[in-house]
Amino acid sequence: MAPARRGFTRGPESTTPSTGPGGRGLPSPIAALRARRPGTPLWRSAIYEVTRLAAAAVLIVLYRLRWRGGANFPESGPFLIIANHQSLLDPPMVSAICTRRHIEFIARGGLFKNRAFGWIISSLNSIPIREDGEGDLSAMKEALRRLDDGRAVLIFPEGSRSFDGAMTEFKRGVAVLVKRANCPVVPVGIDGLHEAWPRGRKFPRLVGGRVAGVVGKPIPHDELMADGIDAAMRRLEREVESLRMQARGLLRRASKGCYPPEGPGDSSPFTGGTVGGADAEP
Repeated sequence: MAPARRGFTRGPESTTPSTGPGGRGLPSPIAALRARRPGTPLWRSAIYEVTRLAAAAVLIVLYRLRWRGGANFPESGPFLIIANHQSLLDPPMVSAICTRRHIEFIARGGLFKNRAFGWIISSLNSIPIREDGEGDLSAMKEALRRLDDGRAVLIFPEGSRSFDGAMTEFKRGVAVLVKRANCPVVPVGIDGLHEAWPRGRKFPRLVGGRVAGVVGKPIPHDELMADGIDAAMRRLEREVESLRMQARGLLRRASKGCYPPEGPGDSSPFTGGTVGGADAEP
């Protein structure tokens, strides 16, 4: 089993052909940056990349970020990222570990009410969705349009942040996007973020936290939909929850069983599994 990665390392270079400054093409770093979100103005891709690197640095320094499976993110083509939702830190966390691509985020519409902040998150590829999230066809259509353009779209199917760190059932409205996307789905499990910035707390805790993420292998659309949309959603719940439990195991091993503290997130109604102490295998 591959060891977890600690700290930030640069992801693999894009496979897009490029040449150095002496050739006819773009310099390799610029070509690689453009390939992470094709068709995007260079200034916008640069803003995203600088922000992503800054988020990764903060997560490493303050929360000792660990992750595994980053190579499972495809280097090209559209795909959906499905992750559990624990904290306001979740989007920058997933962005930090997705070194190969720039991600489109589906975010609550209320975040766009402030013009300045709305411009910032729009520049970081966010898609506004109604506060209830259910049946927002305009957001779903925009997500599908971006997938048609070959982008990577992140969605949190629980619809809202967890109250206690445990994962809840996925919202039915997400099934529309999964069914119509016709692209691979990459499951991601994250843990420790509830303790770092729990729901209801105005500011994150800056001391003593740890966070981890585990990325699963892409699931082809035809394989996922083979038994219908209901079976597909149940499978995604199990996949994401299994990865979250693995991430929790990484944290327990790194902290010798101390972090995160025991709680509802230690057991799962989706997989029937539990997380033990320092010797728990992720």
